[in-house]
Amino acid sequence: MSKRILITGAAGFLGSHLCDRFIAEGYQVVGMDNLITGDIKNIEHLFPLQQFEFYNHDVSNYVHVSGQLDYILHFASPASPIDYLKIPIQTLKVGSLGTHNLLGLAKEKKARFLIASTSEVYGDPTVHPQPEEYWGNVNPVGPRSVYDEAKRFQEAITMAYHTFHGLETRIVRIFNTYGPRMRLNDGRVLPAFIGQALRGEHLTIFGDGTQTRSFCYVDDLVEGIYRLLHSDYVYPVNIGNPNEITMNDFAQEIIKLTGTNQKIVYLPLPQDDPKQRQPNIDKAKAVLKWEPKINREDGLRITFEYFKNLPKERLNEEASHRDFN
Repeated sequence: MSKRILITGAAGFLGSHLCDRFIAEGYQVVGMDNLITGDIKNIEHLFPLQQFEFYNHDVSNYVHVSGQLDYILHFASPASPIDYLKIPIQTLKVGSLGTHNLLGLAKEKKARFLIASTSEVYGDPTVHPQPEEYWGNVNPVGPRSVYDEAKRFQEAITMAYHTFHGLETRIVRIFNTYGPRMRLNDGRVLPAFIGQALRGEHLTIFGDGTQTRSFCYVDDLVEGIYRLLHSDYVYPVNIGNPNEITMNDFAQEIIKLTGTNQKIVYLPLPQDDPKQRQPNIDKAKAVLKWEPKINREDGLRITFEYFKNLPKERLNEEASHRDFN
């Protein structure tokens, strides 16, 4: 009998790619998403398949899935500053109440549970690159705290269920990831730069452009998550690409890639925006025998092709969220 997996945030960027991967591996996939930031277009190609079922549901409310469940991947959460600054309460609830509900479901079903944590648990790091043993430099009441602290709580309650209830759990700390199906106007630097270039706008850099990020192509990330789920390792594991680049250099790469001749405009750096972000992936290499394979040049080319072929109206639409009033 094939294994059955629940993936929350299934209509999101990462969730939809995970659905694809597990279906390709022969799993029965149950997708769940309330479509607050997810897009049904990301998974509509799966609807005709017998191995896929979808529930439009907010996991911050009680979650019931009938039948056997072998694995649960909890990827439901707003994931960019423009999202979690607009919907801060929902961001905190999906990380706390949502995680609690899904851990209860995993305990009932005796399912292995994996949560999507984030490099944001390291805050604006004072240690570089960031190993899993680093405890972080996080402002618990700053504007980004609704996301940072939701994810830190997620890790804590997941570990508590492991130690107290003996639940099989896994924790992945995801660093900047990119690829097809990213939301063009979600405020993150890569889709922002490409969108600005395609619209003929100046590229916007916050701060002086010396801050760094490290970008991992989505297929590499999915491979790391797949390996972690099937490993025996219960502590957090960084999954990301350690190839670091400044925002100034990255803007130049995008200008070259898109064949545009945009100027770069500098705006003030948002509060608590991290100056450096680079994963130490020694643990992933040792435990999972994993490291990224796709270089940024190739990954960006694939991603640019995806954005370039979006309908015109998608290129100009604002980031939107479900109205909770």
